[in-house]
Amino acid sequence: MLKGYFKKMRGITKSPPAVNLSEIIWSWCGAFLGIAAVALISYKVLEGKGLTMIIGSFGASAVLIYGAIKSPLAQPRNLLGGHFFSAIIGVTSYQLFQPQIWLASAFAVATAIAFMHATKTLHPPGGATALIAVIGGESVHKLGYLYAIIPTAVGASIMLAVALIVNNIPKTRRYPEFWL
Repeated sequence: MLKGYFKKMRGITKSPPAVNLSEIIWSWCGAFLGIAAVALISYKVLEGKGLTMIIGSFGASAVLIYGAIKSPLAQPRNLLGGHFFSAIIGVTSYQLFQPQIWLASAFAVATAIAFMHATKTLHPPGGATALIAVIGGESVHKLGYLYAIIPTAVGASIMLAVALIVNNIPKTRRYPEFWL
């Protein structure tokens, strides 16, 4: 019985093939422009106003929406819904369990995953968005539920706009695969 359990960990398929240079360049361009857009707004427009436009989970979103554009996890519904719902769950978790940050953290991520599954908005960076709402420090905690709008929803929307433009420039790329 235990042998069968460990046998499952061997995997069943080979590693995916390498990507061509064009795909690498377009992924780089999209990621550069998407992160540059939210970072520029964050550091040049919102700085000193108690707001931010960039959070760590956007780095992981960039990998998906610019580098894995055909993945169901990279589609607009998943990007926007996954981040937005996870932000709300993260803020709620912090408010409910804040004296126990370990509990708030675990509850936020686990509940975000379950909710994203239930709503067909699974976006792995959403788990980080929920966790950031809990461990992000005073500047994030002061935002409260505004965190779900700025930086989360607005920042993800800016990155989506860049993805729609950049990912559709080359004839070999098409984004999105689906909206709803």
